[in-house]
Amino acid sequence: MSPMSSMSAVWQSSPPGSIYDYIKVASFALGPDGRIAQWSERAAELLGLTVHQAIGKDPVEAFVPSEYQETGHRAVADILDGREWTGLVPYRSPRSPSGHGIAEVYVMPAQDENGKRSALCIAVDVSALRGLETDLASSQAVFGQSPLGFFLFGTDLRMLRVNERFAKVFGRPAEEYRGVTPHDLLPRGEADRLAAALRQVLDSGQALTDMPLMGQTPGSTDRRRWSVSLYRLHSGSGRPIGIAGLATDVTGRRRAEQEAAGVRRNLALLNEAGARIGTSLDLETTARELLDVAVPQFCDLASVDLYQGLLSGDETPPGLADGSAELRRVAFASAVSDGPVAFGDICRVNTAEDPKPIQVGEVHRYPFNSLCAHALRTAQVRVVPGRDGSENLEFGAMLQSTLVVPMVARDTVVGLAQFSRTKGSEPFGERDRALAVELAARAAVSIDNARLYRREHERALILQRSLLPPGDPEAAGLDIACRYLPGNAATEVGGDWFDVIELPGHRTALVVGDVMGRGLRAAVAMGELRTAVRTLALLDLEPAEVLSALDEIALGLGTPGGSHAGARPGSRALARGGQAAEDSSDLTEVYLATCVYAVYDPVTRRCTFANAGHPPPVLVEPGENALLMEVPPGMPLGVGGEPFEEIEVELPDGALLALYTDGLVESRDHTLDEGLQALRSALDTPDGGNAAAGSLEDVCDHVLSTLDTHHGEDDIALLMARMQGLSAESVGDWHLPSAPQSVGRARELAREQLESWGLDGLVDTTELLVSELVTNALRYGEGEIRLRLLLDRTLVCEVWDGGLVQPRRRRARDTDEGGRGLQLVGLLSAGWGSRRTPLGKTVWFELALPDGQSSGPDSVEALLSLW
Repeated sequence: MSPMSSMSAVWQSSPPGSIYDYIKVASFALGPDGRIAQWSERAAELLGLTVHQAIGKDPVEAFVPSEYQETGHRAVADILDGREWTGLVPYRSPRSPSGHGIAEVYVMPAQDENGKRSALCIAVDVSALRGLETDLASSQAVFGQSPLGFFLFGTDLRMLRVNERFAKVFGRPAEEYRGVTPHDLLPRGEADRLAAALRQVLDSGQALTDMPLMGQTPGSTDRRRWSVSLYRLHSGSGRPIGIAGLATDVTGRRRAEQEAAGVRRNLALLNEAGARIGTSLDLETTARELLDVAVPQFCDLASVDLYQGLLSGDETPPGLADGSAELRRVAFASAVSDGPVAFGDICRVNTAEDPKPIQVGEVHRYPFNSLCAHALRTAQVRVVPGRDGSENLEFGAMLQSTLVVPMVARDTVVGLAQFSRTKGSEPFGERDRALAVELAARAAVSIDNARLYRREHERALILQRSLLPPGDPEAAGLDIACRYLPGNAATEVGGDWFDVIELPGHRTALVVGDVMGRGLRAAVAMGELRTAVRTLALLDLEPAEVLSALDEIALGLGTPGGSHAGARPGSRALARGGQAAEDSSDLTEVYLATCVYAVYDPVTRRCTFANAGHPPPVLVEPGENALLMEVPPGMPLGVGGEPFEEIEVELPDGALLALYTDGLVESRDHTLDEGLQALRSALDTPDGGNAAAGSLEDVCDHVLSTLDTHHGEDDIALLMARMQGLSAESVGDWHLPSAPQSVGRARELAREQLESWGLDGLVDTTELLVSELVTNALRYGEGEIRLRLLLDRTLVCEVWDGGLVQPRRRRARDTDEGGRGLQLVGLLSAGWGSRRTPLGKTVWFELALPDGQSSGPDSVEALLSLW
């Protein structure tokens, strides 16, 4: 800018913008005669006299109160003698409450154009000066003593002044800040932001608050963060004269906010982990749920390895303790790549030997001295820093850091989780380590639960298969179909059971029972009762006798050593709707069960029923509607002391019998009566026809699909049997007198019957065994002898007599002439036995039918083996 343009700028018209904007200065002049010669407008405003009232007047008489006029005249005389004078002068002021004010007057001697003495006077109201002093003192106190950093920038965006607090924050003496620019204080980027903000506030007049700035103080490498507020300063006339600002060091507050935000983020992540991890009892699904939570909220890459032995069901896989056992990668997730990468290779001894990434599903090992193996051995987290990107171009060089976290559940390491962050992300800190351990621990517990569930599930399935009869059971004169639906999907076993037991004489026992309660304990009790039923059935007891014996057995299940003496009173009270005696010292568990036991004879077409508190069987005869059989219900097993009744019903060929547990007909949605009616309806019209005429498997499926069988409240067992009976051609039945001739006659009848059935290969053996049984009946029995041959899937021979003495097999000595008959029966038959009848006993044996491949036991060899 040229000197001329600078000079023109000086003379350019503009508001004063000085201290005179705040202090009203009045001026007037005194002539040689001591009277007012000139009177300014500011003087008229201050002293309350117009120009016409003041010009030519004695200034003392014009505005000085009368009591001060004498002193005023002496002062004017001194002024006119050519001396300067400064002092406080009282004046009349109508605007003041006291009626007068005090002005500070400065008098400067002067001369007029004639050389005579005169005076130029300047007057300022003292109260205005005192106000200005107070304001300056207050401003100085606020500026100097404030705990906030104050600073002033001029319109040229250079620093004018800072207070001591600002100087301390930025680490320089206060006097060194005059004239500095933002670029002298901050890094370039931050300085440009501050300069732009200063210019914006200066131009617009709008204040700017809480502007964040970052930088370093002199002599320190720590990054600091400040919060700056800016506002524009104006003169009394309104002209902008600079920018004022306040700066606060918020580094600590920012760190606290970041810590709080990190804690909130971690809590939210843990909350999400609690909601998403462990939603299923599947190992792989749980591992994937862990990675879904971790990526990308916690890290950029993650993987989960589990011990292969634990996955396959081993309790302690080889190498588990030293971390060298085989692991299988069950899950991988990445927010920065499409497929598996070699990020886990940082834990290998030599990545150059095996640079390929581990694939999901791959079984691998970590070398003994690798970081991963060390983490598995010690159950301690390892932090692996990223590698220099100049090493190679593989993806692992892009990693910032990796956390190797053992997955520990119940003090057992089940696997390894790895979390990685790529370059550009914040490295893992202590809080991140703690969070990773917590995430891995939650997943480990869920994975261990899934492993335990898988193991228990397999055991439960084995138990279930051992307790329930095999599929498609077969019986003479019966077509059988069965279904079992567990109510507890976790174990798939419960207290319901059914069984089909073949009895002598081609008879069949049909059993359905239900132990009250759920889970494995009820299943174990059910297994004991089912075994007991099979044992009692083989003794060929009557149905009511079987249930009475089962009742005694159920009483002993809940007592130590199987004794039922202490359990009986409590069991009775519970079964009758009361409570077990609470004052009793016997706190053994009470087992109650319901059971229906039926024995079907295919020869007589009669079925005998006994019931222990179980829902009644349903019978569907050909062409008839389904009906509930009126079987006396009896008390549940385990109550004790209550007798059981039995009934005998004749069932025609083609009739259908349905035995079931209460889970089929009872739920919280409907009553037992409604469920029984629904069952009858389902058996009445399966696919529009009578149940007795349809396929038995289809009938079972129709019943289960029609009734509500998915409530999951109780197990469901369904056993259906269609009566077929044995035809007359399959039965040979003769009565023989109690005479020696009956032995030969029995052999002849047996030979003729077997030849008519085409079983010539069994004639010799059958003749020999029939001869032995009839001989024993003559020797040890009483009354008439009955011989019966039954042909179905096997050949059964029965010899009846009126004696009550049961045959007993014994081993004859070499010198004995007899006593080997029953040994011979046992050697030559597939099975034999005896049972009591209402009029005596029956001794029977069973022979397998020839299959064309085996000739059966040799009677000669059997005879020779007796000696």
